[in-house]
Amino acid sequence: MVLGVQALTSGGTGAGGARAGASGPLARVPWWLVALVGLGIFSSISFASSQGYRVIVRAVASGMGVTITVSLIAYGFSLFLGLALGLLRASPLRPAREAATFYIELVRGLPMLVILYYIAFVGAPALAAALNWVLSPLIKAGLIEAIKSRSFDFATRAVIALTLGYGAFIAEIFRAGIESVGKGQAEAAYALGMTRSQAMLRVILPQAVRNVLPALANEFVAIVKDSALVSVLGVQDITQLGKVYAASTFLFFETYNAVAFFYLVLTVSLSLLVRALERNLKAGTRRHG
Repeated sequence: MVLGVQALTSGGTGAGGARAGASGPLARVPWWLVALVGLGIFSSISFASSQGYRVIVRAVASGMGVTITVSLIAYGFSLFLGLALGLLRASPLRPAREAATFYIELVRGLPMLVILYYIAFVGAPALAAALNWVLSPLIKAGLIEAIKSRSFDFATRAVIALTLGYGAFIAEIFRAGIESVGKGQAEAAYALGMTRSQAMLRVILPQAVRNVLPALANEFVAIVKDSALVSVLGVQDITQLGKVYAASTFLFFETYNAVAFFYLVLTVSLSLLVRALERNLKAGTRRHG
């Protein structure tokens, strides 16, 4: 009996020790991040030690600015479009809700590449024709020249397509954020004499935005990755420059290693920022809770 008790005691101590070890410093190490950092260091050393890789990196790196610029502009416009659509989705007016829902479901059901092609080769010519029709008196008077579809460069068309596509996804994030705010907040605002629009702008929307900040940041990571699609239009981003260089040198393995490295640097850095933002928001919630 004593031996049994000793065995149980030693077993419990072992489990407790295992649990203590599991909660030690090593348990808090994000091994996935260690692996990614190791891969990044290895890639950096490989690029620096190889003349061929250095040439490839210089050729592809010039597209980094285009990738970041397209992503930032499209994301900024997507936030405004998504916020407007999200507010319409939360509107008490049924026609507004139905119109916003129609757009969101339509766009979300289309692949981003199809939206990109549609805007680039259908939307841009249609917009040019519409503007020429509106401005036809000025065009006939010789005051201005007719607008041609090639007046809209492909980078602009790509930004418009990404904006329209991601605006639909961000709208659903804003809608979920608005619905996550308790009804008591709105009722308290009404009790203070606020109108519905005042309550939305001053009480509900600030809380909703705070609730969905991590999700909005994740959409920026997604839009950076999807910005690679603009290469199909010939926009000189990282992917397009890599494709051109690989086609001319047949160094596909080395070139796309460099392309993948650049995208990983961007997306992993942004993902770490998103995680830090989530931790800060959780800490702030606990302090105020």
